Amino acid sequence: MYRNDGFRELARQECLRLLAEVPVGRIVHTRQALPAVLPVNFCLDDDSAVLLRTAADSELAHAVDGSVVAFEADRVDAAAQSGWSVVVTGSAMVITDAAEHERLVRTGPRSWVPSPSEVFIRIEPELVTGRELVGGRSLYGLHIPS
Repeated sequence: MYRNDGFRELARQECLRLLAEVPVGRIVHTRQALPAVLPVNFCLDDDSAVLLRTAADSELAHAVDGSVVAFEADRVDAAAQSGWSVVVTGSAMVITDAAEHERLVRTGPRSWVPSPSEVFIRIEPELVTGRELVGGRSLYGLHIPS
């Protein structure tokens, strides 16, 4: 976080609460040594880990398993000049435990593009950061012109 940018920094618990309110985010990973960003639906597990569901043979599952990734979600109201953004950074892994997989089939995110063979990806929330802008006003009380 840049402390002098005028946005309000969000505490970890507030970030996690906001994440639970939106259904779609973006996973950032490395593809051929370059950053790749994919929109995904997700949910939070009971321990606040980010959970994704994808085809077992997908490029995403192979690319992120065992890697450090970033996950970002936000809510923005352009007309009101307000919104928030949360970033979770941590290790991603494909769930291989059969009992855990079965639990997530019942409680985890639903795939928007179902596949005959799906896996769950778990992102451990090692670093959780967020920021907010409310009503077009910065921390400095200045109105941001349209």
